Amino acid sequence: MIRFPAEWEKQSAVLIAWPHRTGDFTAQLESVEQTYQFLAKTITQYQKLIIVCHDDDHQQHIINAAGDNDHIYYIQATVNDTWVRDTVFLTVENNGQMELLNFRFNGWGNKYVYHEDDALNHKLLPHKPFTGHTHRDIDFVLEGGSIESDGEGAILTTNQCLLNPNRNSSLNKAQIERQLKTYLGASRILWLDQDGLAGDDTDAHVDTLARFCPESTIVYTACEDRQDRHYKSLKKMENQLKMFRTGSNEPYNLIALPLPKPIYDNEGQRLPANYANFLIINDAVLVPVYGDPMDEIAIDKLKACFAGRKIIPVPSRPLVYQYGSLHCMTMQFPEKIFAVV
Repeated sequence: MIRFPAEWEKQSAVLIAWPHRTGDFTAQLESVEQTYQFLAKTITQYQKLIIVCHDDDHQQHIINAAGDNDHIYYIQATVNDTWVRDTVFLTVENNGQMELLNFRFNGWGNKYVYHEDDALNHKLLPHKPFTGHTHRDIDFVLEGGSIESDGEGAILTTNQCLLNPNRNSSLNKAQIERQLKTYLGASRILWLDQDGLAGDDTDAHVDTLARFCPESTIVYTACEDRQDRHYKSLKKMENQLKMFRTGSNEPYNLIALPLPKPIYDNEGQRLPANYANFLIINDAVLVPVYGDPMDEIAIDKLKACFAGRKIIPVPSRPLVYQYGSLHCMTMQFPEKIFAVV
């Protein structure tokens, strides 16, 4: 039996890839590194952190910024992008044993150069804490940000991403569902017919739209401003979520997260700022904030979803200039995968 754990289950570590001056964040590197530094110092208060870095000089630069302690592993590897949610192993429990799954990555549908990112998992395997762990290479394009698991067999995703011909063009919906059932142990797949937020370049990753939480709860991005371009689309998604049922045929507890005031880049393009892209770690939830009045409302809503966990706001405005946020830039590993870290 295969089970894809929920993200609120106990974790052993979180992985990030620290931005480099040659990467996409060049224009915002200083402000982005401040967010990474805050994130690193916060995560290591709760659990282990794996930092992928460029080379010796880059590693020393990060040590100077984030510190170096027994809670941090550094792995040197070349990456094309820092959005490791979509490139790093997904972890499943396979008959009681934890297994690392290496799905294919194709640059979000061949939009960007991706070959270093597609090869990243094999670069990680020779290094602690990955050394000696079972992994499986799977000939199927799948990004971690495109799926949500409740840990009990349900997968939440979008038609616009998983059924997009720029991912697995030779497979139809039934065949894609079969892949999710085979490799992730899915018993129910909840399909949202939903466009992405303005500026989103992932073809509607679900981790910017709707997220599973404990106690049969789904939090989702909502819009009450009828003048906002997202209003009709997000109302449509809200209605779809109301129709979904749990494994016991009950409606989900739905909690709406507001949108922050629109943020635009220098070319006037709206960026996909949202609060659904939060990161769950042991005993805490890290919430992206943007210096917006909606920040506090989103924090209060998530407090209600994660009783007993500390809700920590993380300044994330610089991140959205490359179209992502906290969940996109991280990948968590369940407690059992790294027995000794």
